[in-house]
Amino acid sequence: MKKILFTLLIICGFGLNAQKTEYDWKKMDPKQRKEVINNLSPEERKTLLTQFRNNMVLDNLDVDPKDKAEFTNMYNEYIENQKKIKSQFDSNFNPETLSDEEAKAKLQQSFDVGQKLLDNRKKYAEKMQTVIPCQKVLKLFQSEGMMRDKMNEKKQNGENGRGSRPRQNP
Repeated sequence: MKKILFTLLIICGFGLNAQKTEYDWKKMDPKQRKEVINNLSPEERKTLLTQFRNNMVLDNLDVDPKDKAEFTNMYNEYIENQKKIKSQFDSNFNPETLSDEEAKAKLQQSFDVGQKLLDNRKKYAEKMQTVIPCQKVLKLFQSEGMMRDKMNEKKQNGENGRGSRPRQNP
């Protein structure tokens, strides 16, 4: 019985260690990276991609090491708020099938959501300036736009990677 318990503990220990493996992403070729990422659970993948995004933003803005944790928390909060606001607008519709009233309502809803996004951005621009200089906040928003443009370009070229159809904009 003791041998069985000991064996189970060893196996569980190896299983836990296997999940906490640190990878040297810079030394991996793209195929290896893709394989590792595909073997992660959806939650692990989301955490990893968030970590990559945060590291990229911190490096790009050259955030002072003493401010990295505070800025990262603030930035993640900003991103989450933006996602919540965006989720209030369902863009999966065909504008040509809407009646005039439905189209007007959808257009107004898009303006309302856009204003909320802008208000949230202003709010967090002010908050972020308590941690990083205004120039870096501007650089953050500028790089955010460039990333969005790059993603839209990939979607238009059929490289969205999710097998879904491209999003229709109102």
